[in-house]
Formats: sequence, C-alpha cells, structure tokens
Amino acid sequence: MTIAPFAAGTAAADLNTQRLVAMKASLGTLSAQIGSGRTADTYGGLGGGRTQSLAAHAQISALDSYIAAAGTGSTRVALASASVQQIATLGSSTWDSLVSARTGTGTAARSTLQQNAAGQLGGALDALNQSTGGQYIMGGRVTDRAPVESAARILDGDPAAGLDGVRTVIAERQSADLGIGTPKTGRLDLSGTGASVSLSESPSSDVRTQFGFTIANAVSANPAGLSVALQPGSPSTATLSFASQPKDGDIVRVSVRNPDGSQDVVDLTARAPGRGGDGTFTIGADPVASAQSLTAALAGRTVTGVQSASPPGATATLSGGSPASATLTVGAGLKAGDSVQVTVGLRDGTSKTLTLKAAADTKNAGTFAIGASPADTAANLRTALATALDATARTDLAASSATRAASDFFAGSSSPGLSPRRVATDAAGNATGYLADPSGRTLIWYKGDDTSADPRQTATVPVSRDQSVAIGVQANEEPLRATLSGLAVLATTPFDDTDTDGSRFDAYSGRLQSLFKPGDGQPSVQGIASELSLASAQIDTQKSQNTATKAVLQTTVDGVESVTTEEAAAKLMTLQTQLQASYQATSMLSKLSLTSYL
Repeated sequence: MTIAPFAAGTAAADLNTQRLVAMKASLGTLSAQIGSGRTADTYGGLGGGRTQSLAAHAQISALDSYIAAAGTGSTRVALASASVQQIATLGSSTWDSLVSARTGTGTAARSTLQQNAAGQLGGALDALNQSTGGQYIMGGRVTDRAPVESAARILDGDPAAGLDGVRTVIAERQSADLGIGTPKTGRLDLSGTGASVSLSESPSSDVRTQFGFTIANAVSANPAGLSVALQPGSPSTATLSFASQPKDGDIVRVSVRNPDGSQDVVDLTARAPGRGGDGTFTIGADPVASAQSLTAALAGRTVTGVQSASPPGATATLSGGSPASATLTVGAGLKAGDSVQVTVGLRDGTSKTLTLKAAADTKNAGTFAIGASPADTAANLRTALATALDATARTDLAASSATRAASDFFAGSSSPGLSPRRVATDAAGNATGYLADPSGRTLIWYKGDDTSADPRQTATVPVSRDQSVAIGVQANEEPLRATLSGLAVLATTPFDDTDTDGSRFDAYSGRLQSLFKPGDGQPSVQGIASELSLASAQIDTQKSQNTATKAVLQTTVDGVESVTTEEAAAKLMTLQTQLQASYQATSMLSKLSLTSYL
C-alpha cells in the first residue's frame, strides 16, 4: 500500500479535481442514457436493481414460451375441433336422410343412400387426415403419416396384397349368420316328422354361440290344436389357454356375451406380477397359470371367443351347454285363426317374434293352410316357418350382421392380436367359428397410435409452470368408429324399390341410426367436440393471463432498466450548468495573483 504525496495547500485542489471528474462521468452516463433509453448497458450498472431485473427476465422468457406454445396449440385444437365437427355433421346428415327415407320420401330417396354414404365416408376420412405444419393431428402420438386409409381401400381392401376391406368382411359375416343354404334359417335346424315340426339351435357349441338366431321363446294361442314344447338351452363353457407363455404387454381380445344376448369385446393386457391394474391380467408361472389369471380378470363374464397374436396364441375352447329347441305339434283341435309365436334372438341383443296363423288358405302372409290331416298341416306350418325365418334372416339378421361386422372391422388395430375378427369355415364353406389369430387377412384402416388409454393425453400444451392442457385426438376413438361403421354399411348396401314392404330398409335403418346418434350417456362425436372446445377455452384463458402477467413484469423491468428521457435531459442540463460553473471558477482561481487580488 502506498500513500499519495501530500503537500500543504493541495487538499482543496484535489477535492475539486475529484468533483470535476465525477461530474464529467455523470455527464457521460446521462448522455448515454438519453441516447439508448436504458439505465445501463450491463446488469452491473443497474446497482441494486439487477436482481429484480434478472428474475423478471427469467419469468418473461418462460411466459414467452408458454404464449408461443398456446398459439401453436390453439391452431391445432381449432383444426381438430373443425374435423370432429365435420364428422358430427356428416353423421347427423346421414341420420336425417335415414329418417326421411324411412318415413317420408320412400324408395326414391333410399336408392341414393349408398352413393351418398360413399361420398360422406370419403369426407369423414379426409377430416381425420387433417394436418398442420407438416404434422397429422388425428393419429395420437404418430404425427408423421396420415392416420387413416382412403375410402376406396377401406371399402375394397388391397387385392394385390391379399387384404380384404369392409365389404368382404360384411359379406363373410352375413354368410356365417344366415347360412349358405336356401331358405335362410339363421343357422337354426328346421325339420318335420308326421304332425310335428322341430326347430333347434346348432349342435355345435361354436356355431350356436357365435352365429345366427337363438331360440328365445315359443307359445301357442290354442295348445289343444297346436301344442308347443320348448326346451331352453344352456350356454357353453369357454376354457381359455395359451400356446406359450405371454410376455408383458401382450394383448388378448376376449369376446363376451351380455345378459341381453348382445356381444362385446374386452381387451386385456398381460402384465408382470405387481404391475396390474384395470384392463390387465397377471402373467403366471406358466401358460396354464396365465390362462387362469386371464379367466379371473374377466370376473365371471360369459366368454364366447378369444383372439391374440401367436405367440402367445390364446384360444377359447367351447364345450358343454345344450341347444335350445321348440317342437310344434298339430292336433285335431286346430282351427282357422289359431296362431303360434316363435321368438328368435339376434347377436346384437334384439329379438324378433314370428307370428304364424292357421287359415283355410295361404293368401295372406304369415299364414299356413290347414291340411287334410295333421301331418299335412304340419308340412304347411314348416314351410310357413321356413319362409318367415328366411324373411327375418334377410332383413333383421342381415342388418345386425352387417353392423356388427363393420364395428369389428373398425375396432381392428395394427397392434399384435387386434386384427379384425374373421370367420373360420369348413370344407363345405359353413362357418364354424372365429379365427384365433386373424392377422394378415384384413386391411388395417387406422395407422396412428393406439397405445394410450386416454387419447387426449397423446398431445399436451404446456400453458404454465404447473398446467398442461390435453388436446390429443385419435381417429379410432369409439364414437368416430361408430360413425364410420354406419357410413361403411350404407356404402356397401344398396336399397331400391324391390323392398316393397320396407322391412329390409327398416331393419338396417333402425340399427344404423343408433350408430350415428347414440343414446343418452353413451360416448358421442359431440362429446369429443365438447372436450376439445373446453381445452381451447383453457388455452385461451391461460394465454390471456400469461400475456397480462408478462405486461406487469415488463413494466417492472422498464422501471429498473429504462430511463425517462425528459428526466435524464433535465439532469443533464443541470449537470452541464454545474460543470460549466465549476470550470469557470477553476479557471478564475488558476489565474488569481497577489496583484489581481489587490
């Protein structure tokens, strides 16, 4: 450390010099502030305000990223909402057309439904292939390719690749349900001996569980003239097994029968012990234990079939049970007007009651002639019952079969084991059940992501530090699949004026309307649109809040980093005046002498 030289009489001069230098520095600082409008060029120059400035800048930077993400998310959710609304509009329009054709304009309107539906299917698929910024938005996490196939490939498949479309799948299922013989009896066995007519379900457990009609009831208005012996059936028992041990993540699709006779599918995922949850079953020590775990996960539901990839090769062996049957016996007391009612069940949970009346002749539909003997009358009854079964099979059963086949097609997935269900046949072409591993036979219409339990969570927008808004959409969501299924059935089914009594169209129309407009409490396309609308509102609200917060922080930063030009100019003028006065005083003092003083 050194001590500057000091001489008597120099203190005042040194102090004055320091003051002039400080004033000159302040003059430079004020000039720079007026030129830049900023307090300082470095954070160090801000003094105690630098901490506040740094913190505010960090917050503003984060808010800028949230505001930018909200802008991108708003665009995406707006396009997704428009696509979903377009599909809702197409479904509603088709529903209106069905109602109009069913109740108003008649067969002329029906003949245009097929062509219109094909165009509307194409429009719906175009909406599902919506993209923004080079990314497809309706395929969940998969954004680099269109999520759905074209209408032409969905309807007719890819013959060159050996892949069938929905048209073939529907025709195949209808053949399995109606049977290949004539008349179509819905896979029920109809026979007669003497004065008796017998109607029974198939002796094959697989056939009576999967295809055609079931016998629900049979009653006679005059048991003395036409007795009915109804033998209720009992369901077959399914034994589940694996060809090899499933591994974690393997999916098994199980078809089950509901109490009302309808069928659903349940997808269960194999999980290692300790990783279970809803929609899973635990992998056991060996394939047998794993099959037992799968059975337990179904919680007693009536299993009708199973499919998976191979491996693990899941199978369901149906055994036991008994077919339902009804025996109608003509007695001597039968008279004109006596009737018998046979109720048959369908695989969608609906039923149809066939009413046949005894008459002197068969001029009216739904009648059978009283013959010369009970045996002749029974023969006429058998013919009338065959005709009634055939008519119902070609209308209600065909419609039920088509809608279920389309639903299976659109429920299909590229995930191993989840290909659309396909029918297995014997050498004569009769359907015997479903294939356990139907992969490689059917076009997979959806090419997006299907691994998330919640489609909305496949895309999220961070709008604040603690909040993200879910805006993902998958084209294979259940309500969207239902609309596509209805359009596909219409696009593959012609209607014309040959349907003179309207029964065939009514059978299709009633089932298709429920696909386009599901009942209360059921998932709907409008429900998806509402969720997206809510997400859009959340994004907009948080974006507005972020923008307002940023403005407040920016004001704080400006208060620390910026200067008021007028105030700085006033300070500069004052400083200049002081500095000039100091220079003048210093100059005068420097010229002071004894002579001048005297």
